[in-house]
Amino acid sequence: MHAFARLCRILISLLASSFLLCSPVLAQSSPHDDWISSVVLPGSAVISDASKPTQIVLADGDAKVVQLAARDLATDLERVTGRHAHISSPSAIKSTSLILVGTLGKSPLLDQLVAAGKLDIGNLRGAWESFVVASVTAPMPGVDNAVVIVGSDARGTAFGIYELSQAIGVSPWHWWADVAPEKKAALYMAAGTRRFGPPSVRYRGIFINDEDWGLHVWAANNFEPEHKGIGPKTYAKVFELLLRLKANTLWPAMHAVSPPFNQLAANAALANDYGIVMGSSHAEPMLRNNVGEWKAAPESYNYVSNADGVRAYWEERLRSNGGYENIYTLGMRGIHDSKMQGPKTDIERRQVLETIFSDQRRLLNKYVNPDINQVPQVFCAYKEVLPLYRQGLQVPDDVTIIWPDDNFGYVRSFATAEERKRAGGFGVYYHLSYLGAPLSYLWLSTTPPALIWEEMSKSYDNGARNIWIANVGDLKPAEIGTEFFLQMAWDMQRWPLAQLSTYLRQWAGREFGATQATEIAAIMSEYYQLNYQRKPEHLQWWLPKESPRPSALSPDEITQRLAAFTQLQSRVGKVGKQLRADQQDAFFELVAYPVQASALANLRYFETERGNRAAAINADQQLQTINAHWNGPLAAGKWRGIMAAEPADDQWKSMRISKWQAPATDIVAAAPVAPVAPVAPPTASVVAMEAEQFQHQRANGSMRWELIPGLGRTGAGTMALFPTTAAAIPLAQAASTAPRLDYEFTLDGTDGAGNYQFSAYLIPTQPLSGTVLELAIAIDDGAPQLVQLDVKDGSAEWAQGVLNATRIASTPVGTLAAGKHQLHVYGIRPGIVVDKIVLHQGKLSSGYLGPVSASRN
Repeated sequence: MHAFARLCRILISLLASSFLLCSPVLAQSSPHDDWISSVVLPGSAVISDASKPTQIVLADGDAKVVQLAARDLATDLERVTGRHAHISSPSAIKSTSLILVGTLGKSPLLDQLVAAGKLDIGNLRGAWESFVVASVTAPMPGVDNAVVIVGSDARGTAFGIYELSQAIGVSPWHWWADVAPEKKAALYMAAGTRRFGPPSVRYRGIFINDEDWGLHVWAANNFEPEHKGIGPKTYAKVFELLLRLKANTLWPAMHAVSPPFNQLAANAALANDYGIVMGSSHAEPMLRNNVGEWKAAPESYNYVSNADGVRAYWEERLRSNGGYENIYTLGMRGIHDSKMQGPKTDIERRQVLETIFSDQRRLLNKYVNPDINQVPQVFCAYKEVLPLYRQGLQVPDDVTIIWPDDNFGYVRSFATAEERKRAGGFGVYYHLSYLGAPLSYLWLSTTPPALIWEEMSKSYDNGARNIWIANVGDLKPAEIGTEFFLQMAWDMQRWPLAQLSTYLRQWAGREFGATQATEIAAIMSEYYQLNYQRKPEHLQWWLPKESPRPSALSPDEITQRLAAFTQLQSRVGKVGKQLRADQQDAFFELVAYPVQASALANLRYFETERGNRAAAINADQQLQTINAHWNGPLAAGKWRGIMAAEPADDQWKSMRISKWQAPATDIVAAAPVAPVAPVAPPTASVVAMEAEQFQHQRANGSMRWELIPGLGRTGAGTMALFPTTAAAIPLAQAASTAPRLDYEFTLDGTDGAGNYQFSAYLIPTQPLSGTVLELAIAIDDGAPQLVQLDVKDGSAEWAQGVLNATRIASTPVGTLAAGKHQLHVYGIRPGIVVDKIVLHQGKLSSGYLGPVSASRN
């Protein structure tokens, strides 16, 4: 019986492996615990143990990026086991523990294993950036088993090598966040073949931006002063990180403080060695850093009056860099994120841009490839350019159109079904950091992974699959959001909605171990929720050039908010005491500092508002202390200069909060922080319910309401409509066919009856089409009525909405009698995300944050 069961398990395993190898889509999304072990398993291959040395074997003719990754794997093995691994060519193989790595067609040894039937690669050949990790039995005489990593192309091979590094316990952030791996005496890989790739998104990467106050200062004064800023030494570390995260694209730093990337030829050559595809931002066509490289007067960067000069400027870059693997940004904007100079009307701007497209593509024909369809090209419809596209700007069909977000994490545009037929496809440019109006956020990274998931899965489902770029600012401390963004880009199947809430726990387990993973994940989840309510960089309720005014929060809300932050700090302290000494730096960088800094920023601001001078000054001093730790002894001085609290200086004052100033007088002593308690709702008669607090729901055949955990200002999540590609349902059909959420409530007989208004508190998403978000509601047996919100993108209302992470859509519902009632919320158009629903008499407080009750208060 046991033998039969074992045979069944083997057959199931073989069938699963066969499916993975034949599948054209992603195949390995699970953690590595099931295939990496510290004890010998039947049929396992030795990665490293004390019995004999480990040898990493690769062909001399393989790509430089494969050689670099193999070198890193050898170092990673030593980090984990304390034993050095040797790198050699196939001609120098000895009877050792073997890790055979190589690219199809570049490694005769691996090609021979495939030809002999010892290595089954399935449909790997010709795939984009894909790889197989396998345990191969008897790959050669005298070798029982070997670990084999084979890639479809050079980047695929490198990704496979770094996949093994992560599997043995080395974090992708081992250098950038000082994450120390757990030491292990031995490492073995279970029998079997595992296939990875192709990626969900073809080009996946980051944009280093607004680097003036962190990354540049650190590089110029600490890490590589010889280059007076971010140079090849820093970029080498960035390139390695990208490969460890299975990313392949970089838009380099471009502010005036930074040396232009291509000013030093070594940078582009290094990117080529690492297999990184270089691009340039929305404001930098043809790989040109206009801020640092355009030496003529800024007004002469004008295609109407100086087309020959601008064209020659672009041509110079293509002559020097056209032989590398690049993505070319087409079009033209002004110097440093400003509007294009020259044309005066939108019609003229479209005409000039279409001429520019033609001229740029002729240059690409000449210097890059006579077949323009083989040259990766993008057009980023950012800021004032998006309306031009919507007005009819003709973009060549093979060019990828990149949709921007609104700079605050809400994607501004989505392709229609007809647009998705374009050969060039679509992509997304997404902000995890931003310098701009209405208020910047450059300091702490507080975009919830759940929001990244909601926006990027929606974008992917609506055709944005060719390029994703995240603006990560100074990169630190944006590690969590950056990795989640890139994980989604690599494998959209890894984080289905049902698994979204486990991301932080898996991340914490990898970085700090399973024992503390649940608590660290819970801390970071609350960190994101509290800071989603109001970012630390937005802790003033007036915009630049406006008169200062108090926050919109009530005294009770302020007390509750500060209490929540204080409790979070306490939990951080308790966890920190449980971690190993070699984990302390990483814990400070990834968890303790973000939590403490955001807590102290809130304490400083609100105690100032309450007039508690001593408490505010104390919070400011504590903030200065932890910043000094960042920029001083942390990691033996490694990060000196990397961290600057917002605002770091007086630059760009029109788009940043004011510098903090202590209250003039100490009105009262520091108020004791009360325990968290429900906040009293507004004084008007109110029935308020979190969106997920429905009693019943109804789906239809094409659309349904689903909970997005971890997204929203309060509660357990938000409710959104899926799939986001579903067709809208006419209002007349809502009652019979629309997906519905039912909420039960009771009005008492005293002051409960009367005229009511319905308000839906929405996440400030952009519509999938048009300018309006909409749903429908009905009370009891009433007919559905439409509830709409015109987002008025870029308006004052929109600005306050993204700062508060809330837009409110309201409609009158008439007189409600005392007694029991039922509210029906109908989903009629995807794209709307509901956080809270409220029925109320009178005006609601715009600052209301606290828990809500499903009864009248």
